[in-house]
Amino acid sequence: MDDKAADGRKTRTKIVKIGDRRFLTRGLDTPILGDFYHRAMTVSWPVFFSAFALAFLAMNAIFALIYRLGAAPIANARPGSLSDLFFFSIETLATVGYGDMHPQTLYGHSVATAEIFTGMSGIAVVTGLVFSRFSRPRARLIFARHPIVGPHNGRTCLMLRMANARHNLISEATAKLWVLLEEEFVEGGRFRRFHELTLERSQNPVFALSWTLFHAIDENSLLHGLGPAELEQADASFIVTFSGLDENSGQRVNARQGYGYQDLRWGHTYADVLDATDDGVPKIDYTKFHDTIPTERAE
Repeated sequence: MDDKAADGRKTRTKIVKIGDRRFLTRGLDTPILGDFYHRAMTVSWPVFFSAFALAFLAMNAIFALIYRLGAAPIANARPGSLSDLFFFSIETLATVGYGDMHPQTLYGHSVATAEIFTGMSGIAVVTGLVFSRFSRPRARLIFARHPIVGPHNGRTCLMLRMANARHNLISEATAKLWVLLEEEFVEGGRFRRFHELTLERSQNPVFALSWTLFHAIDENSLLHGLGPAELEQADASFIVTFSGLDENSGQRVNARQGYGYQDLRWGHTYADVLDATDDGVPKIDYTKFHDTIPTERAE
């Protein structure tokens, strides 16, 4: 949507979603084609193919109109038939060339040459974009719906569970946990700042099944002395980031997940997902992955 700045210039207002938070940005003028590659890589598949289909039809309609400017440039095309020229354009742009219709004048050959060059260039661009979208390395991780604050090994900890849904080997896995707080400075003004929370174990040599992150809430923790009310007042958000080497593709994969202060469950522990069959084979029950169990609230 558009509005006007203080100096009367028209400026664009846009809603940006980062994690679970929404921000309103104003004053950035981004042309539609100014960041074409980024847009092509980030839109959904339905939007991507719909845009490609519309561009394909529009391009053929334009060339059909260009053919119409010539004097009978296409053999076997019905006089005045725009549909014949349109479908001949599709055959030419796609380099199919059925042969029923073909250029028969210098003008027709010239336009067909330009169209074939345009079609080959467009196919190369779309093929590259489709390959890039398919080949992007991604980790398929499951993050628990709720981080929890509860007892662990005699201490009060902030805990977050995640799992590798592919069960492939991710080596040199690294996780970081951040909290975003709204703070008021001495000089005045309020700012939102990221603070990294120290994890009990931030690296995993081989991540294949599940992994629970632990941050001890002790006197050295930024969260020490903060309860639900204080986190709400600070409008706290939590972000976990993950990075590792996918041994199947040989590429690094990344993932992240965001939570709001309202997602925390206090005085809970995660349900145990590890069990064993009758013959002693370890079994992981992912139906309990998001379940939490209330405990005596840790102080």
